[in-house]
Amino acid sequence: MNELGSDIKKFGFGLMRLPQKDGVIDVEETSQMVDLFMEAGFTYFDTAWAYAGSEDAIRKALVERYPRESFQLATKNAAWINCKTKEEAYAQFDVSLKQTGAGYFDFYLLHNLGEARSKYFDDFDMWNWVQEKKKAGLIKHVGFSFHSTPEELDAILAAHPEMEFVQLQINYADWENPAVQSRGCYEVAKKHGKPVIVMEPVKGGMLATPPESVVKVFKDAEPEASVASWAVRFAADLDNVMVVLSGMSSVSQMEDNLSYMKDFTELSEAQKETLAKAQEELAKVPMIPCTSCNYCAKVCPMQIGISGSFTAMNYLTLYGDKAMAQHQENWMVSGHGLKRANECIGCGKCEEACPQHIAIREELKRVAEKLL
Repeated sequence: MNELGSDIKKFGFGLMRLPQKDGVIDVEETSQMVDLFMEAGFTYFDTAWAYAGSEDAIRKALVERYPRESFQLATKNAAWINCKTKEEAYAQFDVSLKQTGAGYFDFYLLHNLGEARSKYFDDFDMWNWVQEKKKAGLIKHVGFSFHSTPEELDAILAAHPEMEFVQLQINYADWENPAVQSRGCYEVAKKHGKPVIVMEPVKGGMLATPPESVVKVFKDAEPEASVASWAVRFAADLDNVMVVLSGMSSVSQMEDNLSYMKDFTELSEAQKETLAKAQEELAKVPMIPCTSCNYCAKVCPMQIGISGSFTAMNYLTLYGDKAMAQHQENWMVSGHGLKRANECIGCGKCEEACPQHIAIREELKRVAEKLL
C-alpha cells in the first residue's frame, strides 16, 4: 500500500446510520460515541452530503468539540442526485462545508460511481473541479466510492490516475458474490496501486444477525466474540485496506467494535477457515442483499418504502415468522409515511440507482404476494 493513510489507524466511524431519537439524529449519543472512538486512538470519520442530518450532527459531536487537526473528516458529492447542472453539483461542496463547519476536508469522494451514475461526474467535469478544490487547500485527498463491476473500475482508474484512493463494498458475504464482486474490485484497486477504504463490512447490519447456521459457525469457533466482529475483521485483514468503516448506531456497537479493533492483529489460519465455513453456510440462504442505503428511495417517484419492504422479506426468509415480518413491514413502511410494495409502477429508476444490483421491481412483487 502507498503512503496515503499511513498515519491513520485502520478503523473508521461511518456516519450513515447514526443513533436516532424521535426521528432525528441523537447528537448526545453520537457525541458519546465520538468520545469513545477518539479515546481509543481512532480518528477517521466518514459522512456524505446525501446522509440526511449526518453532516450537521458531526459538526456538533466532533468538529465543535475537538481540535481540527486531531481527526480526519471525509465527505462525498453525489452529483447524480437531482442535479441538472454542474453548478447544482458543485453547490453540494459548499453545503457540506457549511454543514460540517470543518473548514476543509481531509478526504473528498465522488459518491457512488458506476453504471449510469458515472456520467454525471463526466458531464459536469467534476474530475477537474475537484482537483481545483484540492489546489485551493479545501481538500487534502481525492478519491471516489464505487458500486459496479471490476471492468468499469479498471476503466475509471485508467482514465483518472490522479485519484488517490477508492472506497469499495467489501465483506465476507460479497467477496465472491457475482452481483457485487468485492474480490474483483479489490484486486483492480490493488493493481492500480490505490489504497482501499472499506464500506459495508457488516452489509448494513445484516452480517451482525446472519442466519443461525452462520452464527453457530462463529460461536463454535470463538464463543465470546460478537458475530459482527468477524465481518469487520475479515475486511481489516486485507493488506491493501487503509480504513474499514463501520456504520455504528449505538454506544454498545461502538464499544464492541473498539474491543477488537483497538489492538487488531492479522487473522490466523484457523480464523480464516472459520470465515470460509461461514461463507458456505450463508450462500445457502436466498436473502435480498439490501443494505438500506436508500439510494433507491431518493429516485422513487412513488416514495415506496423499498428497503423496509426488503428488510421485512428477509425476516420472513430467515425466521419463517410471517406475523413478525408483516409487523416489520408495517412499521418500516407505513409507519414512516411511505407507500407499500404493491404501489410500485415499475418505472425502474430504483434499479439504476441500486449499488447492490437488486431486481427491485421483481422483489417488490414478491413482497406484495407474501406479506401484503
